[in-house]
Amino acid sequence: MQTTARVTVPIVLVVSISLFLQGHNLPGGGFIGGVLTTAAFVLIYVAYDLDYLESGVLGREVEPGTSVFEHRTVTAYRRTLLAGLVVVLGSGFAGMLIGDPFLTQGYVHVEGIPIYHEVELASALVFDLGVYLVVVGSLLTIVSVVSGE
Repeated sequence: MQTTARVTVPIVLVVSISLFLQGHNLPGGGFIGGVLTTAAFVLIYVAYDLDYLESGVLGREVEPGTSVFEHRTVTAYRRTLLAGLVVVLGSGFAGMLIGDPFLTQGYVHVEGIPIYHEVELASALVFDLGVYLVVVGSLLTIVSVVSGE
């Protein structure tokens, strides 16, 4: 199981980021990208455990007997959820600052990019980032707390 996790987790994370980045133009986006990122972390939990993730992957000290609610990792997941909510609301209110309706989307074309030549950046990407953070933060908090029970 641990060998499978070592091979599979990087692939799942790359697909997750790819789906996140293409989501404002093609199928994908913050929600499915966040679900896949959570799936990669769940695979680490199943193959190892929460203590391994905190000490082995994140390089933090874990005191023996620490409850799941006291793990700094779970606290970080909650902060990720809150940061995502702030980004979603901020992207919604940003258009209102210039007189547009809530959640108005804007586009910028950037030219002269090596390999791609022209890239279209949409404000929906910021909204998708917020959704991604909310999904990752909430699902990982749920999985961590339920697995600790």
